[in-house]
Amino acid sequence: MPGHLFDELAAGGGSERAVAFLVKGERARRLLLLRELHDLLDERDGVLGPLGDPAPLWEAIEAAARRAPDAVDGLLMSPQCGAWIAHALRRLHGVASGPPLWADTGHLACLAATASVLAGTDAALTLPARAGALSLPTLGLVQLDVHDGEFSPVPVTVRSGRVTAGPVAVDPLTAARDTPGWQPLRTLLPAGTRLDDLDPYRDLDDPIPPARVPAAEVAHWEKVLGEAHAILARGPGPDTVGAMPPGGITRIVPWTSAQWPGIRVSASTGDAFGSMMASRPDSGLDLAESLVHEFQHSKLGALLHLFPLLADDRTERFYAPWRADPRHLPGLLHGAYAFTGVAGFWRARMGDRAADPANTAPFHFALRRLQTRLVVRTLATRADLTPAGRRLLAGLATTLDRWLREPVDPEAVARARAAAVGHRVEWRLRNLRCGPAERAALSRARQHGGVPPSGFEPELAPGTSAAYWEDTWTARYLAPRPGPDADACLTTGDPARARDLYTDRLRHAPDDAHALTGLLLARARLEPMTRRLLARPERVAAALEVVGGDAGEAVRWLAGLSR
Repeated sequence: MPGHLFDELAAGGGSERAVAFLVKGERARRLLLLRELHDLLDERDGVLGPLGDPAPLWEAIEAAARRAPDAVDGLLMSPQCGAWIAHALRRLHGVASGPPLWADTGHLACLAATASVLAGTDAALTLPARAGALSLPTLGLVQLDVHDGEFSPVPVTVRSGRVTAGPVAVDPLTAARDTPGWQPLRTLLPAGTRLDDLDPYRDLDDPIPPARVPAAEVAHWEKVLGEAHAILARGPGPDTVGAMPPGGITRIVPWTSAQWPGIRVSASTGDAFGSMMASRPDSGLDLAESLVHEFQHSKLGALLHLFPLLADDRTERFYAPWRADPRHLPGLLHGAYAFTGVAGFWRARMGDRAADPANTAPFHFALRRLQTRLVVRTLATRADLTPAGRRLLAGLATTLDRWLREPVDPEAVARARAAAVGHRVEWRLRNLRCGPAERAALSRARQHGGVPPSGFEPELAPGTSAAYWEDTWTARYLAPRPGPDADACLTTGDPARARDLYTDRLRHAPDDAHALTGLLLARARLEPMTRRLLARPERVAAALEVVGGDAGEAVRWLAGLSR
């Protein structure tokens, strides 16, 4: 990669030429993975089970590629193909689970049938049916009238673009609506983005069944996607940090998980460049932010396929300001790159009241530039970086440092800083604890009237990776509203009342990490000498046990305010 293109990407953005270079690299990698898959299937006799020998499948793909090279290349470069190849290779290497291996690896027949449809070539193949459905990646799903078990082999013929499976015959290229025996993959206009609720490999790893989205929901997605693209088009340019070029995200997978009801989530995988999973967006502004966020992940994933950036230490122990749980260093790097883009997105929205009528952009920009710079510093000091990794981090740091010098509404900056501190304090209380030696030293110091000891390092609390908690500080400080509860008092400027309410809560629930966070924030506003306790709030949690559960006394003792 030419150095100037790498530096564009390292800054968090990337011109059309830089992104095109990443796409070219993804194509080369995809072909290498296909070759590895070809060799593994060739080495293992009978791996496709009832589907037979893989040779006719490769021959069908090759025949289609000769007839329609661009169409077949688009299929092989699609997110659907990328996700399946990665999963199939993990299955063959024994590091993933799933349905019967013949059905997983036999999805190659579905690709061959799709390639034949796209090219107009003829083929006679046997496809793996899943609960009576045949997947045609990027096109749709053939529904059979009857089926034999959860997974079964089904003979299929393709003639002049027409697919026939027993009594069911469909023309995938012309059948744009749901009909008996056929469900097409929807395309959201005018962007041309595919809304994929059918492909078995549309999830982040394991295959999942189809989950047809109702027509009204498709209309909603189309509406907000149009709004999102209009918002992005008003930005400063496609090569700017926080922008997304047209066609950057080519597929959206609706996320219907009930794990976080009411919470907006999105995700992506480096195996499927240009694809994202996303929960239902409320507005075009929400979706535009998610598009930028996930396209950043796609860019960094493609960059990581070209350059090793850091040693792959998967130990989850580091603070990420946008997560509830500790993260490993590769995850931190992905987060830093994605949220640099998010910060740039909100920077470009400042003053755009058509896109942001509530004028939230100054707060979001101030929050994300601060949080992301913190993570970049963590990576620079804790990660084992390669030369390319150091160059990438230097580019991100330069962008963020420049943004931190830019003037933003002081009131929004103050709220953003308070939200950042609130998240960090509560994260530490929920994920870290004082080790046995520190707790013992605190106990001895209290018993003998000594000064609380220092110089200890915290340890991860057990079970933190599985414990989800919702960050409410960002929402509270984004739009402070008066109310009788402690959080409302704190965020609207009554720390004394908030302190009393949090203290009362802790008398009844001494393990309430959110209440202890609020108490520490309120005390820091009222008594500046207690601010240093925000750096290691887990010491306050440990001191609570030492002083008999009196939160106020624990704070006073650690801050040196005890009488």
